[in-house]
Amino acid sequence: MTTTTVVRLLGDLAHGGAHAARAACACPPPEVLADRPDATVVRSGQVVAKAHAADSEFPALTARLELAASPAMAGILLPPLPSPAPPPGGADGRAVSLWPYGVPVDPADPDAAPWEEAAVLLAGLHRTPPPHALPPMRGPAKAARAVARMTTARPEDPTTLPVLAAWHGLPGWARGEGPAPGHRDGFLCHGDLHLGQLVRDPGRPAGWLLIDIDDAGLGDPAWDLARPAAWYAAGLLAPEVWLRFLEAYRAAGGPAVRAEGDPWPELDVVARALTVQTVALALAKSAAEERSPDEVEQLMIDACVRIASLPPELAAGSSS
Repeated sequence: MTTTTVVRLLGDLAHGGAHAARAACACPPPEVLADRPDATVVRSGQVVAKAHAADSEFPALTARLELAASPAMAGILLPPLPSPAPPPGGADGRAVSLWPYGVPVDPADPDAAPWEEAAVLLAGLHRTPPPHALPPMRGPAKAARAVARMTTARPEDPTTLPVLAAWHGLPGWARGEGPAPGHRDGFLCHGDLHLGQLVRDPGRPAGWLLIDIDDAGLGDPAWDLARPAAWYAAGLLAPEVWLRFLEAYRAAGGPAVRAEGDPWPELDVVARALTVQTVALALAKSAAEERSPDEVEQLMIDACVRIASLPPELAAGSSS
């Protein structure tokens, strides 16, 4: 089935969902919000249809959708809409879900980025007892997939050597080879936190909600702080922004880091893992586009080189 056909089917589902949600009948043509191997997302009016990755495990996805719909997640996760059965054959055999459209973060206005709001949402998520059985959070598995994608795109390329060295310097649980240490495991986690995962609450425009539950599950809550921590360590996130994010998380009672003092014993390993993941994806993408890494990508590569140059006991960081 072609991408065009998948988009058309999703547009039909979103359009039908808009009517079911009593949205305006004169919906605009379907708009493709994302079309990646792991998801195709199409908007029609105030409804968004998402075709999940072809390799999604249906029981795990169902548990994650039930989490988003749980009353315990009200005000934290965007809840899904009731989803009609997809047309015969589905969207290329992929599971489909429907969601209310929420206004995303404006990438053209970085000063208005809701870092503190994201921190408070994460703290609320991490503090909430799991309402039902859930699969593991997929953050480490996504990092491992990124490294595999890089080595496929750049076989025997010396550029990848410091990235692989940094990767193999991490403890096994951070590479998706086992659960996090027991006292760090079992928390509700988003699994792929970045500013693109926030939208304004359709029913409460002044507020924000987390979206995209495909990687959510149980694990180490520090993983959800890893990307801003890695950006801060690499010089991509201003220290004052990082401190605002961290203090907002602590003030909201987030359990991923100690309440005061140095947070890096909890964040070191996960920040390194997200650095490796970011670089691996950048190298795979630049190889596919037949170009050299850009300035931001090079900053992350340099961070990986620094990690790889550390003694093994420091490169691995703390597993506590």
